[in-house]
Amino acid sequence: MQVEQKKIEEIENGLRLENFIKGDKLKSMEELMNETNTPGVSVAIIIDSEIVWTKGYGIADAETQLKVDKNTIFQAASISKPVTALAVMSLVQAARLDLDENINTYLESWKLPENEFTIKNKVTLRNLLSHTAGVTVHGFEGYNHNAELPTLVQVLNGEQPANSDKIVVDMEPNTIFRYSGGGYTIVQQALVDQLQKPFEEIMQELVLIPLDMGNSFYSKCTLNEKQCINATAGHDDDGSQIPGKRHRYPEMAAAGLWTTAEDLAKFAIEVQKSLKGESNKILTKEFMEIMTTPILNGELNIGLFNERVGREQLLGHDGGNEGYTCKMLFHKKKGYGAVLMSNSNRGYDISMPFFRSAATAYNLGE
Repeated sequence: MQVEQKKIEEIENGLRLENFIKGDKLKSMEELMNETNTPGVSVAIIIDSEIVWTKGYGIADAETQLKVDKNTIFQAASISKPVTALAVMSLVQAARLDLDENINTYLESWKLPENEFTIKNKVTLRNLLSHTAGVTVHGFEGYNHNAELPTLVQVLNGEQPANSDKIVVDMEPNTIFRYSGGGYTIVQQALVDQLQKPFEEIMQELVLIPLDMGNSFYSKCTLNEKQCINATAGHDDDGSQIPGKRHRYPEMAAAGLWTTAEDLAKFAIEVQKSLKGESNKILTKEFMEIMTTPILNGELNIGLFNERVGREQLLGHDGGNEGYTCKMLFHKKKGYGAVLMSNSNRGYDISMPFFRSAATAYNLGE
C-alpha cells in the first residue's frame, strides 16, 4: 500500500503538458485544476486489466462544497456512446439484431427518411455506431433545468421543443467517417422500439448490471434526491456553476450516462478481458473482436475510437457535455488504461497530462 501511495504521488505531481521539454517544470493535479478552473476530478488507473487505484480531487459542487470521492458521479457525455454500442452488440450476439440490416427494419415509432443518398447503401447499425452513416447532427447542447424536454421523436424530427436540427442522411452511407450524435439517437429509438422498454432500463439490464457498474445509470431527467447525494454540478470555462447545476439530455444513448471513473474502468477492463477470452460477462471473444475491428479508414470501431498516443495504439473515447469533460483510454492487448472525469468545460486540459504522467510512472512507453 505504501508503494502504491508513492506511485500515486509521483503521478499527481508529474503532469506534463503537450509541448513538454526536458527540464520544464512538472505540474501537479492541484495546479492544473486551478489553472483550468476545474472544481472536481475523479480518476482510475488500470494495470494488468485490474483497477489499481481510484481517487477524487477537489469538490463536486461549488455551492455545497461536497468533496469528490470514488463514488462521485459525473456526466460521461459522449462516453455514453461506447457503452450503448456494447448493449447493441449484446443483442447482435443474441441474434436479435443484425449490424448490417437496414435500420428502418428496427424502427417503429419513427423512420429514417430515405432519399437519394440511401439508394445505393442503406443505413445500418454498423454505420450508426461507427459514425459512417452519413447522418446529421454532430452533438447536443442539452436542456437546462427550466426547459421543456422534447420526446425522442421530436428530437429526431427537430421539432420544438427540441433545440437541435432534424436528423437526416445527407451523405452516402458507408463512404466517410463523420461524427454524429444524431446517429446514436436513432440507435436509441431502435432499441426502445425493439425491446419495448425505457432506454434507461435497457442499459441497466444489458450492460450496467452485468458489469457491476453500480454507481452508473442513464437519465434524461432531473436527478432524484438519492442520485443527487453523489452528483457533481457542471462548471463553465471560468469555474462558474451551470445554472440549475446541470443540463439534461433526452439523447441518452449519445450523452445521457451518469457514472464514475471506477465504473468506466470496469467497462474498459471487460473489453480487454473479453478480447483475451478471459471474461464473457456480455460478449464472447468473437463478438468483442467484431466490436473493436476498425471501420472504413480506421478512425473508429463500433463505439470506440482508435487513438495513437506516443508509440501505442489505444482504444478510447472523449466526452463533453455542458459543464463536464472526460476521457477514457486503454490498450487493447496490454491491459493498461486510465479514466479521468471532471465537472468542468476545461477538463480536457488535465486528462492527457495526467495520462502521460501515469504512463511514465508505470513505464508504459508513452
